Amino acid sequence: MCRSPLKYVLMLTAALAPGSLPGQAVEVVAVRSEKVQRTLLLPGEIQPFQKVAIHARANGYVERVLVDRGSAVREGQLLATLTAPELAAGTAEAESKIGIAEAAKAEAEARLAGVEATYERLKTASATPGAIAGNELVQAQRTVEAARASVRAAESSIRSAQAAVATTKQSEAWLQVTAPFSGIVTQRFVHPGALVGPGNGSAGSLFELEQISTLRLIVAVPETEIAAVRTGASVEFRVPAYPGRKFTGRVARIDRSLDPKTRTMAVELDVLNRNNTLSPGMYPEVSWPVGAAGESLLVPATSVVTTTERTFVIRANSGRAEWVNVKKGQPEGDQVQVMGPLQAGDKVLRRGSDEIRDGTALQIK
Repeated sequence: MCRSPLKYVLMLTAALAPGSLPGQAVEVVAVRSEKVQRTLLLPGEIQPFQKVAIHARANGYVERVLVDRGSAVREGQLLATLTAPELAAGTAEAESKIGIAEAAKAEAEARLAGVEATYERLKTASATPGAIAGNELVQAQRTVEAARASVRAAESSIRSAQAAVATTKQSEAWLQVTAPFSGIVTQRFVHPGALVGPGNGSAGSLFELEQISTLRLIVAVPETEIAAVRTGASVEFRVPAYPGRKFTGRVARIDRSLDPKTRTMAVELDVLNRNNTLSPGMYPEVSWPVGAAGESLLVPATSVVTTTERTFVIRANSGRAEWVNVKKGQPEGDQVQVMGPLQAGDKVLRRGSDEIRDGTALQIK
C-alpha cells in the first residue's frame, strides 16, 4: 500500500521532534556541602625561648673559666670566677671601721656611766638646801645628755660600717659569675686574665646563654587567615635537617598587630625540645591549618569544564543539560571547591564536556 508524500513527511517530522529523541547516557553525582579544612605551607623561624648575654656585675680580672661553647649548664651553676684585690681591701677597711666604731661606743658608754653617777650624787645633794648651787645640777644634767648623744652617734657609726661591709661582700659575691637559667652556652668571649665589667648588650659580655629545652617557632600568618588562629592549637612542621620527620608546636602567643609591609601577623608557637634535636636558627616549613568560615560546595574535579570563554559544570535539570558557570577553589583530593549558583544535592555530570551542549537531552545511568 502506498503512502502519500505529505503523510510521510509529517510522520518523519514527529519522529525527529526533541521530546522523542533518545537522551545521551550520562553519569551524575550530587553536589556535596562540607566544612573544608586545608593547610598552607608557611615559612617559620626557630628561636631560643630565652637568650642572654652574660656580663660581670663587678669590675675585675677573669681568674677561671669553667665552661665553653656547647656546655650544658644548670640555673645557678658557676661559669667563671673573677678577682678584684681592691674589693678585698675595701672589705678589710670596712671591717676595721666597725672595730673603731665599737671602741668609740664603749668609750662613750663609759663616759656616760661616769657623768650619770655624778648627776645622781648632785641630785641627791640638792635635796639639802644650800648644799650645791642649782646651776651645777643643770650643768650635770646637760653633760649626761651630751654623753648619751655620743653613745647614739657611736651606734650609728657601727651600723654604717656594717652596711659598708655588707656592700663590699656583695661586690665580692659578684665575682662569681653564675647561669641565670638552664641552657646551652653558645658563645664564649673571654679567657683568664681579661679585664671585664658591667655592660649592655653583647659588647663586653663573657658568654651568651640560650634556653633551648623549649623553643619559640615564629610564623608570619597572612591577614586573610588570622581569624582562624586559636591559642593552644597544635601545628605540624618539618625542618630540612630531618627530612620526612614531623614535629609539632602549640600556638602560645599572637602578636595582634599586622606588619604593614607584608600584611602578615607574627604568631609564636612553643615547641618542646627535650633531646635538643632542633636548634635556634632553623627555618622550618609549617603546615598551617586553615578552616573556611562556612561550608564549601564540592564536586568531582572531572565535573568542571574549562574553555577559553568560561568555566562551568553541567547540571541535570529535568532530563536536560544545563551549563552553570562556576569558579574553582582549592582541590580536596579528587574533589574541588566550586562557587556559583549551585546547591547541595544538585545533580551534575561526573564527567563534564563542552560537547554536551546546553539543553541536550540526558539519559541518567
